[in-house]
Amino acid sequence: MGANRVGAMLFIGLTACNGGEQGWTDTAPETLTWLRVQGADASVMRIEGFAGPESVRYDPVQDVWFVGNFDGDGDERDGNGFVSRVSAATGSIEALRFAVGTEATPLHAARGTFITGDTLWVADIDGVHGFDRVTGAHHTFVDVSAFEPGFLNDIAQGADGALYVTDTGRSAVYRIAGRSVTEAVVDERLGGPNGITWDPARRQLVLVPWQPDHRIHLWEPGTAPRAFGPSTTPGRLDGVEAIDRRILFASQSDSSLHLLDAGGTRVVVRTSGAPADIGIDTSRRRVAVPYVGLNRVDVWQLPPQ
Repeated sequence: MGANRVGAMLFIGLTACNGGEQGWTDTAPETLTWLRVQGADASVMRIEGFAGPESVRYDPVQDVWFVGNFDGDGDERDGNGFVSRVSAATGSIEALRFAVGTEATPLHAARGTFITGDTLWVADIDGVHGFDRVTGAHHTFVDVSAFEPGFLNDIAQGADGALYVTDTGRSAVYRIAGRSVTEAVVDERLGGPNGITWDPARRQLVLVPWQPDHRIHLWEPGTAPRAFGPSTTPGRLDGVEAIDRRILFASQSDSSLHLLDAGGTRVVVRTSGAPADIGIDTSRRRVAVPYVGLNRVDVWQLPPQ
């Protein structure tokens, strides 16, 4: 979710509760010595010149980042949204407005992105756009407006090949198969699911909450979501990715990236601003962090596997 929707909130550390569950904490168990905490000045790349960048997605075939831009209010149907194409090797913007909407299906506010085959999928206010990931040409729009979404946000592909799109406003997830859209889950216990990703180690989708005092969940479509990780969170969690059997997610509550495994959570990167929908460069093991409010994307180096 974009930083323009974020009010001020202090980060409060939460201790572990009874039952052996891990609480929200900056103190890492020894099992989580994955890398030292990196500050904003430790980034290997700072890419500027965007217009409200909310999401990043790495394309390993073309070795580029796709960066989704609001270019205005993230809730405004203004047709201003666009996707940039950026060299992952150098950070240079190859095409600022690489993918845009059409007159019939305008792209208002580019949110979460995902790639399947030659299609770059981009979430928007009323549905999901499909672009050719090589040329940027618009070829598909899947309309979700019949469900009256609150805030369509992030996209991931499940084990069944379908796309799953979070609706933070309705605390729901939609399933898209072809042009068919269904409600896969609607559950207030998810706390307004914001980021979503596929975890290959656990073979389930991961959902992180926007609302405070809610938990991260693992979810296999067709079953009930299962709470995972810290016994509570301060909310305002955004992008999430799975790496090395662990889960890396962005927290706007404390402007940090957190790493989660069975042992608990820890801060691994302190960011310059409120981090939105992160992406992983799988070729160089780097994480890219967009900031809606700073018009910038920062990139950090992750350690060897």
